[in-house]
Amino acid sequence: MFDITIKDVLEATGGVLLSGDENVQIKDVCTNSRLIKEGDLFVPFVGNNVDAHRFIESALEIGAATFTSQHTGIVISEKPYIYVSDVLKAHQALAKYIRENRISRIPVIGVTGSVGKTTTREMIAAALECNINTYQTEQNYNSQEGLPICVDRINRKHKVAVLEHGISKPGEMEVLSDISKPDICVVTVIGLAHMENFGTIENTRKEKLSITTHMNPDGLVLLNGDDPMLAELRGQMNEKVQFYGTADWCDYRAENIRQENYKYYYDFVCKDVRIPVELNALGIHNVGNSLAGLAISYYMGLDLNKAVQGYKEFNGMRQKLISIPGKYTIIDDTYNASPDSMKASINVLADLQSGGKKIAVLGDMFELGDNSEQFHYEVGKHLATKDIDELVVVGELSQQFVKAVQDSDSKIKCYSFKDNGEVALYLMSVMNPEDIVLIKGSNGMNLKEIVENMQG
Repeated sequence: MFDITIKDVLEATGGVLLSGDENVQIKDVCTNSRLIKEGDLFVPFVGNNVDAHRFIESALEIGAATFTSQHTGIVISEKPYIYVSDVLKAHQALAKYIRENRISRIPVIGVTGSVGKTTTREMIAAALECNINTYQTEQNYNSQEGLPICVDRINRKHKVAVLEHGISKPGEMEVLSDISKPDICVVTVIGLAHMENFGTIENTRKEKLSITTHMNPDGLVLLNGDDPMLAELRGQMNEKVQFYGTADWCDYRAENIRQENYKYYYDFVCKDVRIPVELNALGIHNVGNSLAGLAISYYMGLDLNKAVQGYKEFNGMRQKLISIPGKYTIIDDTYNASPDSMKASINVLADLQSGGKKIAVLGDMFELGDNSEQFHYEVGKHLATKDIDELVVVGELSQQFVKAVQDSDSKIKCYSFKDNGEVALYLMSVMNPEDIVLIKGSNGMNLKEIVENMQG
């Protein structure tokens, strides 16, 4: 965080100082009282289940200051209490102030999409970091609450920032764009995630593209040309737009793609540039994700020979390959799920070379709206066309996966279980060293428990 004092916080938020010294310097922000550090500004969000105001006193035993929307009078404290009417909006206003007044010269790359935004963000950062000091979104801080934390944490040593923008409701992206004011906007895929709130895929595209609302007017919009919903925008946008993908018309392309030993190899091509790439990642879709990082490196005039080095040992949050010697191999893709990411992960499993069984463990997908059962059924129909031996499901909606496979007269064996513990016990009892299992579902299904039990 750049030199921020309580006085700056008051200016940014319009808050009222109820106690303490306005010259106190803030070193960081914290939303979890258990993780508070000396010099932190505590941000007590009011959630559906917990009101963090109850932790203010314990947080200030270590921290430097706090927001509050519940203390309205004089507070007897040596440390600053800053009254604001809405803690979330105050924190967003502070992040916006920091972007405009402290880090305005640092290029910000905003990444969004229905699928692949986390991996794309990680790959962009991996490529850039080989040339310049790069900040990227921490953990899953991509939301209304999380993105401001990331903006706060950009400091002098960083020369560029890669910020993931995640939304689940209409109007949220415009708020995030106003905070981050990106210089480059990357959109990965327009898919069916959060259809419960967006209604149609056209509305989803509109909301995702709102990331450009407050972008640098001289900046770049970088779109995935392999996505039909984005490809049809060619020549339709007012901003400077370029495309990455495998189509021959894309500005940044992957050619001569091949897979070997759980890695992908291809040539990155742009104008008269052709550079070989070794990508340590599963799935052909990750070739597309990796193109974004090289495209931005090229656009920024960085050394591409250095940038490609970031992919040789790439290790992202998604689709982690876990080999348990003498037992089995796990593809851990339990972080989240949507119809598009489900199909992509199923493709990964089907395409892997293996001398043993291939098992897909799938859980429910959430926030898909009234057509949720149909979306699950369509994923099952997709799976039925693949070279997979077993389907294991857990969850009520996941029964549609099974129904679709059985309706397709597929030879895939189907099994249903009531909880994650039963799934883990089953897998450990039937799998051999040559076998591979994919485990994927929405966060709320807690399928990570299966992975942890199988590693234990």
